[in-house]
Amino acid sequence: MASGGNSDLKMDELLGKIKEMQQAKKDLEEDFKEAQLLRKTLQKELDALNAEKYQIEEIHNEREESYKVLQFKYEELECEAKRLLQLNSKIEALIEQCTFEIQEARLKHRKQRMKFENQLQQLIEQHKNLCSVYSPDRLPSEIENVENAKSQLLKAEQVKLTHLHHLTEETNQTP
Repeated sequence: MASGGNSDLKMDELLGKIKEMQQAKKDLEEDFKEAQLLRKTLQKELDALNAEKYQIEEIHNEREESYKVLQFKYEELECEAKRLLQLNSKIEALIEQCTFEIQEARLKHRKQRMKFENQLQQLIEQHKNLCSVYSPDRLPSEIENVENAKSQLLKAEQVKLTHLHHLTEETNQTP
């Protein structure tokens, strides 16, 4: 019996070890299933992160492209602004020059008008003096001469006024 008891003992030990191994197998299978679930979950997270990474890279690329376009437009606008400032400076200088030329022309016309008025005043004074010098006999012929002179002076005055009007129009038309 000793051999039978030994064998039962070994059998019980073996059955115990088999049960332990079966339990360990079940535990390992559950751990394996959990590990597979965890792997699937992590794979999904990885896929989601990769998709998000791809989207972020796309957004980054689009923004980089937009930045380059905006940088180019900024540089174009800056060049245009510089060009317009230079043009503005040139125009201001031209306006200043034209204003000076207009002032010069007005002063010249004023001097000419004053000279003409002085000459006319002198002629009127001479005319008054001549009337007193000449005798009544010569008065009709002198009157005729004076009227001719007056007519010529009036024509000259008209020519000067027309010329003055023309010069004034030219200065007013100058931008």
